[in-house]
Formats: sequence, C-alpha cells, structure tokens
Amino acid sequence: MKMHTAILDVATRAPRQLVDITAEAREVVRAAGITNGTCALYAQGATAALMIQENDDPNIAFDVLDCLETLVPSGRWRHDRVDNNGAAHIQAGIVGPSEVVPVREGRLALSTWQNIFLCDFDGPRRARQVTVTIMGE
Repeated sequence: MKMHTAILDVATRAPRQLVDITAEAREVVRAAGITNGTCALYAQGATAALMIQENDDPNIAFDVLDCLETLVPSGRWRHDRVDNNGAAHIQAGIVGPSEVVPVREGRLALSTWQNIFLCDFDGPRRARQVTVTIMGE
C-alpha cells in the first residue's frame, strides 16, 4: 500500500466563507499516483471544517452559511468573552473537520454535482491548512 500526504494552504476573504478546494484535491490525487484507494482531507483549526456539497449553484454556499447562522447565531456564547468567535467554534463542530472520498482509476470518485469545500467560520485568513492523505494501490 502506498501513502501520499500534502498540505493545501487556502486563503479566505470573508468572515464566513465556503471555498471550493476540489481542483487542489484532484491535483494531490494525480501527484500521488495512486489508482484505487481513499483520499482523506482534514481541516486544521477549531473554527474551520470541510463539507462535500453541490458545486453548480453558488447560492448553496450562502444557504449553508445562513442555516448555520440561524442554528448557531453569533454574539450569544460564553466563549465570545474570550475572542468573540463562539459561534464559529460551534458551527465548525457541527460540520466537522474531515471528509473521505474514494479514489477510483486515479480520480476522486465524486458525483457530478459534488465538490469539496473548506468552510471558514472565523475569517478572513491568509492560509487555512487542509491536510490531504491518499492511501491505496
């Protein structure tokens, strides 16, 4: 079994943003030279997460952010007294820090409408890091 690891540095430009990182993940899979296996992605940071979501309608990203803001509104959490990002921590925890995608025939086995998104709930950031690990044959 082979293993290949890479770090993606992803810049964000807004306080809350979903950034499509599918092209970067595909490039890591290509560089790994692994035909069949898995691609595990992990977002570094307690206020970042990863999500597989529709890639065609850009409004989906705004809908996701609006939904999470409705469920976990900003400005009402004990942690806000520390650095005013309590909602970001909770939202990242709900979405989760990782995703795993099968690799088939040297490609990510995403469906037609799926892409991989980094969710930054406490931006903007010059570089959010995503660790990508591909394992297989």
